[in-house]
Amino acid sequence: MDEGTGEGTGWSTHPVTPDRFDDFADVVNPNRRTTHCWCLSHRLPAPEIERLGGGSREAAARALCAREHPPGVVTYRDGVPVGWCSISPRAEIPRLVASALIRPVDEVPVWSIICVVVRGGHRRQGVTGHLLEGAVAWAASQGAPAVEAYPVDPGGRRMDTTMAFVGTRAMFEAAGFRVVGTTDAVASKMPRLVVRRDLAGAGAARHGGGRR
Repeated sequence: MDEGTGEGTGWSTHPVTPDRFDDFADVVNPNRRTTHCWCLSHRLPAPEIERLGGGSREAAARALCAREHPPGVVTYRDGVPVGWCSISPRAEIPRLVASALIRPVDEVPVWSIICVVVRGGHRRQGVTGHLLEGAVAWAASQGAPAVEAYPVDPGGRRMDTTMAFVGTRAMFEAAGFRVVGTTDAVASKMPRLVVRRDLAGAGAARHGGGRR
């Protein structure tokens, strides 16, 4: 998942293992605010946050990083953490598993991207492309047959910045994803799509477009 000559001299992406937790935090919550987002809402219900973190969302997020599949990856530029992508098997994301709005397209055991964040001060500098490539490479290294995401297609419309984490169709298509369906979910009052990038062992013939 390294691009360039190494983590200190170019781009690299790594799973957010416990030793990289502070790098993840520097991207999503640089001031370590207790009420700020720790990217937990899709992964842990409130009782589980209490159990894992003793009431601390930061501690619960830290605990997730010790699991077999960490909750995502961090992208670095010249050793500085600049991007975060929440990605793991869909089956390990309870809110997606239970969702009546974002239902599976088919039976392929996809990995799902549910959040993409570029660190403040590093936006519009090409981070997203490296972040998505690194996330896909991580999933592929773990045997994922395909990676999905659920962005919107804003066209020329303005997107609410609080919902920007879902990403846009153009952003994912630039990273090799293609639209395979739609959902009943919305973000910024726009319908969310299903985009997918097939990896080894998952052919395009397994699924088609259409509404899910």
